[in-house]
Amino acid sequence: MIDLTLSPNDEQVLRAVREEALIARRYARYYDENEHEFPPDQLPEAKDHPSFMTRMGHRGDGDAGMAVLSMLIAMGQTWGDYSVRLRRQERGLGNSALQAAGTDEQKAKWGHLTLAMAITEPGCGSDPSLVRTSARLDGDHWVLNGEKIFVTTGCRAEGVVVWATVDKAAGRGGIKSFLVLKGTPGFIVAHKEKKLGIRADDTAAYVFQDCRIPRDQLLGGDEQVHRESSGGFKGVMKTFNMTRPAVAAIGLGMAEAAIDFTRDALREAGFAITYGPTLAAQPAPVERLMRLEALLEAAQLATIRAAWLADQGQPNNMEASIAKAKAGGAVREITQGCIEILGPMGVSRDHLLEKWFRDVRITDIYEGTGEIQRLIIARTLLGYSRKELK
Repeated sequence: MIDLTLSPNDEQVLRAVREEALIARRYARYYDENEHEFPPDQLPEAKDHPSFMTRMGHRGDGDAGMAVLSMLIAMGQTWGDYSVRLRRQERGLGNSALQAAGTDEQKAKWGHLTLAMAITEPGCGSDPSLVRTSARLDGDHWVLNGEKIFVTTGCRAEGVVVWATVDKAAGRGGIKSFLVLKGTPGFIVAHKEKKLGIRADDTAAYVFQDCRIPRDQLLGGDEQVHRESSGGFKGVMKTFNMTRPAVAAIGLGMAEAAIDFTRDALREAGFAITYGPTLAAQPAPVERLMRLEALLEAAQLATIRAAWLADQGQPNNMEASIAKAKAGGAVREITQGCIEILGPMGVSRDHLLEKWFRDVRITDIYEGTGEIQRLIIARTLLGYSRKELK
């Protein structure tokens, strides 16, 4: 039985997160319109606000698990803005990959660095088994060649976990992940990507040209190519069991901000929002808002359940995909619905609603699109293999 009651400690942490988010929101429009600039590592107001992390040092019985609390924190942070933070977190998706697939020695050696993760290529999006970046063993070095695009934290990261194939004929079994440090000859940060939404976010394109790295920078150290199975591929994919719910949480924070803004606007316009009567008894804009609120709550619960399973040490591969698929569709419907309720006010750049509408779109795309998540869910529920259902 899941108990979602928050402890006083949890509530204190989440209140502090919301306070930081409100400060970050003041800067959201500026960095959206000046996407060539990076938000600072620390906003000026940080000197007057201790980090919410300082309130997490004395957790005990009755407090939420760290996976659940992390989802709630992510929702609270993006309720302010997707990219701007009072203090920038110095970790990337590559750090999760290192923890999921690295050896103890590798974790100790590189765990303190900010690491991006590079999977997507010009011809390979949600299906990482189609990776074409290659890694060839030459003596005691791997030689990498290929291109990667839309690498989150790509400009600021100190290193990157790169997915590459050591044997294209082996398919998924030939795909390995390698850690490449910035400054390695042949590793080129080509440019910062320009995007529809999350414009201020650090998203880069990489090129690897005869990039030589030491042999021990193969994550996990398993050089064997498993032709009859996916080998270490599944191990690396475990990275997504927590990052997919996290992406869901990121989108849901912005969707909640859109709903809060719309609710306040309706009240200012004189609409009474009363919970309890049937939806049919509500004015049309209020009825629409309440349906969006219900959609938000369902997606939040799916996300928290995936995290709760992780806290319990239980498998959550399918639940992670459910959270990602549910939230990815919900946040698009919610932000679009809020714009439709408010009309001109919804699309005006005087407000952040149109920005949230653009920013949430990516949460249904990266870390595996909604279509990919639904395939994973169907295969798991129906017992189909990848070859039988694709």
